[in-house]
Amino acid sequence: MNERQTEYQLVEPTLQEAGWSATGEGKIWHQFPINQGRILGAGRRKPPLKADYVLEYRGKRLAVIEVKARDKYYTAGLDQAKDYAQRLDVRYTYATNGQRIYQVDMLTGQERDVDHYPTPDELWDMTYPTPKSDLEADQQGWRGRLLAAPYALFRGQWQPRYFQRVAVERVLSAIADGQDRLLLTMATGTGKTATAFHICWKLFEAKWNLRRDGRRRPRILFLADRNILADQAFNAFVGFEEEALVRIKPSEIKKAGHVPTNGSVFFTIFQTFMSGSNEEAEARRIEPISLAAESTDVLDDDSEEAADGTPYFGEYASDFFDLIIIDECHRGGRRDESSWREILNYFGDAVQLGLTATPKRDVNGDTYDYFGKPVYEYSLAEGIEDGYLTPFRVKQISTTGDEYQYMPEDLVLSGEIDPNKVYGIRQQGSQIIIDDIEQYRVSLYLQMVDPSHKTLVFCDTQDHAAMIRDLINRLSPATSTMYCVRVTADDGARGEQHLRDFQNDEKSIPTVLTTSRKLSTGVDAPEVRNIVLLRHVSSIVEFKQIVGRGTRLADGKDYFTIYDFVKAYEHFSDPAWDGPPADPPPGPPGPVACADCGQSPCVCRTEDPPPLVCTLCNNDPCVCDDGPRTTIRVQLADGKARELDSMVKTVFYGPNGRMISQREFLAQLYGDLQSKYPDIDSLRRQWASPITRQQLLDELAMLGYGDQQLQDLTKLVQGEHSDLYDVLTYVAYHKEMVPRIERASKARVVLSNYQSEMQQFLNFVLDQYVDQGVSEIAESKLADLITLQYDSIADAKQSLGQISKIRQRYIDVQAALYNAAG
Repeated sequence: MNERQTEYQLVEPTLQEAGWSATGEGKIWHQFPINQGRILGAGRRKPPLKADYVLEYRGKRLAVIEVKARDKYYTAGLDQAKDYAQRLDVRYTYATNGQRIYQVDMLTGQERDVDHYPTPDELWDMTYPTPKSDLEADQQGWRGRLLAAPYALFRGQWQPRYFQRVAVERVLSAIADGQDRLLLTMATGTGKTATAFHICWKLFEAKWNLRRDGRRRPRILFLADRNILADQAFNAFVGFEEEALVRIKPSEIKKAGHVPTNGSVFFTIFQTFMSGSNEEAEARRIEPISLAAESTDVLDDDSEEAADGTPYFGEYASDFFDLIIIDECHRGGRRDESSWREILNYFGDAVQLGLTATPKRDVNGDTYDYFGKPVYEYSLAEGIEDGYLTPFRVKQISTTGDEYQYMPEDLVLSGEIDPNKVYGIRQQGSQIIIDDIEQYRVSLYLQMVDPSHKTLVFCDTQDHAAMIRDLINRLSPATSTMYCVRVTADDGARGEQHLRDFQNDEKSIPTVLTTSRKLSTGVDAPEVRNIVLLRHVSSIVEFKQIVGRGTRLADGKDYFTIYDFVKAYEHFSDPAWDGPPADPPPGPPGPVACADCGQSPCVCRTEDPPPLVCTLCNNDPCVCDDGPRTTIRVQLADGKARELDSMVKTVFYGPNGRMISQREFLAQLYGDLQSKYPDIDSLRRQWASPITRQQLLDELAMLGYGDQQLQDLTKLVQGEHSDLYDVLTYVAYHKEMVPRIERASKARVVLSNYQSEMQQFLNFVLDQYVDQGVSEIAESKLADLITLQYDSIADAKQSLGQISKIRQRYIDVQAALYNAAG
């Protein structure tokens, strides 16, 4: 009896006896999809994870069941059952072969055999035991009410993904338990806004409010620090009645003479609420200079002042809002000295939910101190592995111009240069601009990218972004005058329109945006295929946000590439790159000796390290967009620009969620090939047939060696003119690579056995192989090759014979191709 027969004949009848069904209140989900499967390339994904059965009751998923065939041991699927239960955040999970049942309580860790499955009510009571006090009864009552409220479609199209649903239900359970400071940490691109929408919708439907009387719908405030974020959220809350949504703007307040109060979900930015005209309000307000980077994005009409001089938030009663959602809450608003903190203190009775993409770091520890430990975390690595985010690679680019010291023959165009100072990569673009070096970097980037792919280029200052824009437009093959545009604070409404056009998947122009800091967050552009770093990124918080600009999914997008000219890749070695750092060991920390002087405490360092939090805007990442008042500009002496050289290294995002070097990648591939194919003949046999070759490539992709990784590997070992087979044998068995043209030439000898028409067709196939590589002779390519050589399949059959005969010859010539040269 196979697994499906076991499910149908043994498991499902037992579940039905316990009161579970596909349509009833106690609902059975069969082959429940968990994720989409990691993107492998060429339109392929890892197989998605699916649970054999998920049991749901009162709107809450309560258990997972993993089934194996009757003749297998009944706990053979236990590891899967535990994994799925952990992902779906259910307390109970079961492994079975249809004859015996093994139960695991994921909360207590208790494992045991059971005789039957619990009924829906029994499983609910097992998950949520009978309350022992009035307080617990109230909490459980609200938990059930909130969980039972149906989910709406986000933007009218999407149900929540499994991790979004877990996040929603963790927040709702915490609210039901009376917690009032909550935090969600979810990687950029995984749907924090969608999650916020579902939370609000369920609270709205359940009529939860701070009084917990169930008589009125809650009043919710969505706070952001940029208009683009507030607008995106406002536009995303499709499904709420139009009159329930309110976008708070000072211009509208001034026109009405008071703040809006008729509504349920209010959207605004901190700067709006801090606006005021008297001295007290002005002292509270963030000065425009501190947000220079976003002067047009943040302030615009929201910079108007209230007529009566009272900060706008003060016009609301302190208990007006039941829930406040703070988007990008790590960006400085939680510090005790922050003027934004006054808003949250004023509405202190409200439940406050922080949303962030950034795991805990020293620079944002105050955020976690304020909100507490996240109720749920979902990382970049999880998003990529689940197939909800796009994988990426990093091109580490270094040039001989990365360090510059003035020479008398160079021409100083502006500013005062220090002849004794070495200007490194961190100073270039901000303190000093060397025209020829910048042009060289731009030309390198343009040589490596597809010019039709949308690209974000991060520069040091607004002036630097303008310079890079001009260089790209001059050096690129594009004919459109709007191919590359700048989007910074100084570009105002025109820049905002450029950004909207860039975000529009239906528009190909503009294709490249240059910026400094404005676009590091708040840009939802799924078609971004390239991120170019021409400025140093000191903050890992900002680096994660920049990487997040490329992770969103798009049709045909198998990966995106980071072109790193500034050594930002060093952040990947940070232990907190994709998750919180490990907790310190218990007990008092021991003394740590200085790496330089060997003393503890250090005696060689006389200055404190520079703070990562910007001292001007009080944010990490910094949102200032102004460079130094004076920038040195230098033109290299004639001939020196021609001496510039570069080196490019590719770093891969490994299948274990860690960035790995080329050396590590080769070592890993060597080990995997050796373990599966202990000798070259076993690999050749698998490779020689297009049928088994595809199976081999699929297996390699599952191990993390997708099409793009193998292409990069080919370039790494300088095997562009050889077969991928030769590249793999070079790595695994140290065999010398054979050019494709040599393989094809030797394979043509065997064609004399075939009639002339067949010889001509097979020679055509070999020509395509020499020109394009082994991908052109895949089994799936046969029909394309036939129609390319002949007008139709019918014409090919008339010249060559039946399709089965053509296919066999197609396979035969490939066997000769790989046997011919060894």
